[in-house]
Amino acid sequence: MNFVSIDFETANEKRHSPCAVGIVIADEKEILDEYYSLINPETYFNPFNIRVHGIVEEDVLDARTFSEIWPTLETYLSGNLVVAHNASFDMSVIRQSLDRDSMTYPELDYLCTANIAKYVWPELENHKLNTLAAHHGFALNHHNALEDARVAAKVMQKAMESVESNSIEAFLKQCQITKGRIFERGYYPPKVKRTQKKKPTTLYF
Repeated sequence: MNFVSIDFETANEKRHSPCAVGIVIADEKEILDEYYSLINPETYFNPFNIRVHGIVEEDVLDARTFSEIWPTLETYLSGNLVVAHNASFDMSVIRQSLDRDSMTYPELDYLCTANIAKYVWPELENHKLNTLAAHHGFALNHHNALEDARVAAKVMQKAMESVESNSIEAFLKQCQITKGRIFERGYYPPKVKRTQKKKPTTLYF
């Protein structure tokens, strides 16, 4: 089963200010296709965000706006399973950018690789993308949207490999993870079922 990994960088603290997007198409084993584009956010750049990703206003002057690039993004996303690291951020970029431009939400299922990583590798100090990349030996130019999307896809693949699942559906069932979903009038987040610790047994003699 193919899935789509996505990452956005934003111009400022507003989620409706995407200035770059990276998309990776993958299956359980391989990366199949990639897409990257700068986006003109039609708003200001916060110095903090510039320090994070290195994109400045001059870089995007000739780039397409979100509404102009959306038909391309929708082709990749609509009807597919989408993954992102800290997916609540990237999904809110999609929703709030569509809201700003009064555009219809796509129909898609999604998963968060940060939450998946917490489940599969609970022993790690943290589950940031750069920490996971270093742990698994993945090359990463952090906060480049395409590089982040590529590593998120590899984290998904490595998680399935680690629990010896040969399909995404089997992996989700084994780990008791449910998909999130974006649909025409709203969304709901993915969930990881927490295993309850058994209470210690009291022995009476």
